[in-house]
Amino acid sequence: MTIDSEHLQTWIGKSEERYEFIAAAPMAGYAATLDRPDDLEPEIGDPVPPAGHWMYFLPKAPMREIGTDGHPELGGFLPPVPLPRRMWAGGRIEFLAPLRIGDQAGRRSTIKNVTAKQGKSGNLVFVVVQHEVFGAEGLCIREEHDIVYRDAADPNAPPPPEQPAPDDAQWTRTINPDPVLLFRYSALTFNGHRIHYDLPYVTHDEGYPGLIVHGPLIATLLMDLCRRERPETPLATFSYRAMSPVFDIGPFSVNGTPNEDGSANLWATTNAGGLAMQAEATFQA
Repeated sequence: MTIDSEHLQTWIGKSEERYEFIAAAPMAGYAATLDRPDDLEPEIGDPVPPAGHWMYFLPKAPMREIGTDGHPELGGFLPPVPLPRRMWAGGRIEFLAPLRIGDQAGRRSTIKNVTAKQGKSGNLVFVVVQHEVFGAEGLCIREEHDIVYRDAADPNAPPPPEQPAPDDAQWTRTINPDPVLLFRYSALTFNGHRIHYDLPYVTHDEGYPGLIVHGPLIATLLMDLCRRERPETPLATFSYRAMSPVFDIGPFSVNGTPNEDGSANLWATTNAGGLAMQAEATFQA
């Protein structure tokens, strides 16, 4: 397949704005999904926890616009990349001020870059989207989100080898990614992508061994690990990069090691113990 890189780059600079009342119900669902009973009754004025902003400003395409994979069809705000697999590749988040329950908030999103490459597994297109979230206290969150589009998987190709995960974790939590967890997170984020809940589709059509754990869910669990280990110190920045997929075929872990400068190195493992996601967090003074 030929990728028209010049056409796709005409999307650079395109922006959209969404506005939303920051309701309490999504944060109650967030707390229940992360198994945080202390947060099950959020109130007006409470700060939205790290990654909680991903529960808001969600695109809601009508059913007639949904593709066979459960995603909205190509076009619209994101460039119409003609590749069948779309994944979260990573991102960088700055937490500048609290976004609070009860805020009348807005999000401005801008396409920052579109890059086509040729990888070992075929065509790749990387799209960088910048999000700016505004609440009652002004600019609350600045984020860059990396999306990667890929060719369909070759069912005869062996899976790429996993990178080894660090073995010096001082913080660790084991996660059992059963279908209920994945369904709940899909519901919270209005994510219809079938790889997260449709086992026949993900195994037969996509060629994976099981349901895929959402990349943003793994990133959320890493941020939540920081909150569990350092509850009195809010995050200042969080950067993350997906390395290998995680499936619902067995447990995985989220891990961290604090550094002398006050930051923390974080990572998630695959089901086999390899490196699934690596991240770095800094904390507010």
